[in-house]
Amino acid sequence: MSPNLFDLENLARQAGEIVRASYQRRPGYGPKLHVDLKGEIDLVTEVDHRTEAFILGEIRRRFPRHTLVTEESGHLEGNNQQVWFVDPLDGTLNYAHGVPLFTVSIAFAEDGLVKLGVIYGPIEEECFSAERGQGAWLNGESIKVSETKELRRSLLGTGFPYDIRTNPNNNLANFTRVSRLVQGVRNMGSAAQDLCYVAAGRLDGYWEIRLSPWDIAAGGLIAQEAGAIVTNLHGDPEYMTAPQSILAANPYLHPVLLELINRGIET
Repeated sequence: MSPNLFDLENLARQAGEIVRASYQRRPGYGPKLHVDLKGEIDLVTEVDHRTEAFILGEIRRRFPRHTLVTEESGHLEGNNQQVWFVDPLDGTLNYAHGVPLFTVSIAFAEDGLVKLGVIYGPIEEECFSAERGQGAWLNGESIKVSETKELRRSLLGTGFPYDIRTNPNNNLANFTRVSRLVQGVRNMGSAAQDLCYVAAGRLDGYWEIRLSPWDIAAGGLIAQEAGAIVTNLHGDPEYMTAPQSILAANPYLHPVLLELINRGIET
């Protein structure tokens, strides 16, 4: 038994309600949020755990034999032909600081191929979704990537790894190189949201290094189904294969960005 897109959308929206309700109790609104450190700039909150527990519980209830790959709980074995990728709160650092840019990301893969993806932004109430071969949508309306053809007229997104302070391979050289040639490069703090913004034409492209499968499974499919070319930073379309890096852009800018970033590749 496999889920359909409505199953993922419903699950993401319900999980988003947990996140939104807790966000309204942030400092300044009510009780202090409990935050733990996984690393110097890698946070986890009780909301991450509570939201993930809800999502995993619902999946286990309906699809008990499926494998689950999640940010907080890790790899939960099941039928390896049917795999879920779950990030209960992508953009935890934003959330913890009261910045309303964070998402719930859920993807489903079958026989090694991501088939369904949903990313829900609970503050904006934006639900991005895609089904392989069927297109991508925002709140039920079809979306497409931008048609920006010139790098100098583009707005891009990127992000930085959690070990940016200690690892010289930290994307800063790429950021500097690209920033000089475009209108702007934004670091939103959520890989899932960046990929959705590419899909909706809000960003013309996005790249990042050293990601995890739950960061990019849903967003990569949504961007592809909206018309983006999605590869790793070497141009390989198997971007889910470790070590994960990603470059998603409209068809005009993807080859330009790929060549530019590979002048000083950081993966």
